[in-house]
Amino acid sequence: MSRLHLHLVSDSTGETLEMMAKAALAQFDGVEVLKHFWPMARSEGHIERVLGEIAHSPGLVMYTLVNRDLRRKFENGCHALGLPAVAPLDAVSDALSNLLGQAAKARPGRQHVLDAAYFARVDAIQFTIAHDDGINWENWEEADILLVGVSRTSKSPTSIYLANRGFKTANFPLVIESPTPELLFNLKNPLVVGLVTSADRLIQIRRNRLLSLNQAPETDYVDEEAVAREIAFARRIFADNQWPVIDMTRRSIEEAAAAIIALFGERDSAI
Repeated sequence: MSRLHLHLVSDSTGETLEMMAKAALAQFDGVEVLKHFWPMARSEGHIERVLGEIAHSPGLVMYTLVNRDLRRKFENGCHALGLPAVAPLDAVSDALSNLLGQAAKARPGRQHVLDAAYFARVDAIQFTIAHDDGINWENWEEADILLVGVSRTSKSPTSIYLANRGFKTANFPLVIESPTPELLFNLKNPLVVGLVTSADRLIQIRRNRLLSLNQAPETDYVDEEAVAREIAFARRIFADNQWPVIDMTRRSIEEAAAAIIALFGERDSAI
């Protein structure tokens, strides 16, 4: 099975890009797609961070950026990395511009109706970006969903996917050697979900990550016994707190998000 990292970079919610990518990928069989969502990219600093992450997980890049300076910076960055970068809306915009005799308005997300649902989705994305990897954990009560798991269990991309669906999502990495905020075990509002994966799968993902960073591929981070202890540690915490668990071993981000949304709906209907 082929494996593809797909980066979707947008100065809006990225919803349009996601739909186009999904339609295109449906034409191909036997491809494992690892989607990376980078919404609301509207500053040079954000673009630089996205380019850094793309460099760590090279693959196909699809983007919608209307600001000319940011777009030029991003395109030059992708070119320097030697990666294909596709702006799928360009051909349509150019054709419409020629037929209508007017230039397209360079306004991010102009296709969206600015209703309450749209603003809620934007708020969810901003919240999720600000609460990635344990950042701002003091505000977890404001989240709709909190994803917990050991390193490289797809917490961040799943969080971004959920944010695109309007859910304020935070995530936190469980580390045996690091203390866990007591708040995690006393939350009232967010649905807390544990993410796990098989040891073999986790080691493979971590080893690829180390190689992409030009770091030594053999450390405790990928040691079989150490990884097994981490997984067992996480599962004990999940069981002790009776949190639902999603196994990411054979699940795509979309499948995991759908399962989490279903859990969220079940909890709300039971309240």
